[in-house]
This record gives sequence, C-alpha cells and structure tokens, in this order.
Amino acid sequence: MSFALRRAGGADAPAVRQLFHDSFTATFGHIYPPHELADFLAEMSDARFRAACEADDHAVMLAEGPGGEPLGYCMLGPQELSAYIPDLLEGRRWWVLRQLYLSEQGKGTGLADALTDWAIAEARARSVQDLYLTVWVENHRARRFYDRHGFVEVGKYPYVVGSTVDDDRILRLIL
Repeated sequence: MSFALRRAGGADAPAVRQLFHDSFTATFGHIYPPHELADFLAEMSDARFRAACEADDHAVMLAEGPGGEPLGYCMLGPQELSAYIPDLLEGRRWWVLRQLYLSEQGKGTGLADALTDWAIAEARARSVQDLYLTVWVENHRARRFYDRHGFVEVGKYPYVVGSTVDDDRILRLIL
C-alpha cells in the first residue's frame, strides 16, 4: 500500500483523534476497565488534538492512503520527564516523540519507519540533541521497533489511565 505524509493542521484534528482512539483501544484496551478507558479517551478530544496540531512547540505528521484515508500519525512535543531522568535532561535540548499510531491498514507498510524517520529529521532540524519516548513494558513489538531505530532505555515512567498505572520505559535517541 502506498501512502503520503503531510503536516497535520487544526482541521485534521478529528482524523488524528480517531486514529489515536482506534489504535490505542486495539493495542491497549484490554488493560483497562471499560469505564476508565472511555473516560481516558473522552479526554483525548478533537480540541486537544487541534491544539497540538497548531502549537509551535509540537509537530504532527499525518499519513494518508491513496484515497486520502488516514493511515497513521506521529506527534512530537514537550512532555514532563524531568522527575524521571533529571540528569539526562539537564543542559540539553530535548523533545519527545509523544505518539506514533497506525491504523490496522497502515501496519506492515513501512509507514512506522517513514514516520520515525520524519520525527528524527524534524527533531534535528529544530536543533534537538536528544529525542525521548515512552513505551509500555509489555509492548514488545514497539520495543523491538524502537530498539532497531537506535533508542535505548534510560528510565521508567508511570503512564496513568484511570486507576491503572502502566509500567512504561523511557527511551532515548541521541541525535
């Protein structure tokens, strides 16, 4: 399947939100009580994604199929990590690969690699020295993917959905 990448704008927020909701639920929905998952997803609103797509301190890349259907996206932006890895962050320019989600049709197409390559290039273009991300310890597929791209584990991060605190790992790529 072919795809095209383009910078997401505010008008793309509903598509990006839907990709997030669908992919997050498919990948992680079994972990959380249904009402807590529903509350979490409700917080991930069009307005929240619109703000990210329009913010200067964020960058969102949207992938679309030949018919314009959304296949995935990648979001870069700030995230508070200093409580978990303060020594690594001090005195360095850093950014966080906050989200990389694909539709089921986007998986296995090379899209995840293309979005990751874009994220690294975008971070370098902004003179970022370190690119961070968090990944759930049980998401072995994602962990192998990020290992292949040169990210290394540097800490732990509690990802909270309702009353569930996931055991995430913080990964770093020195640019």
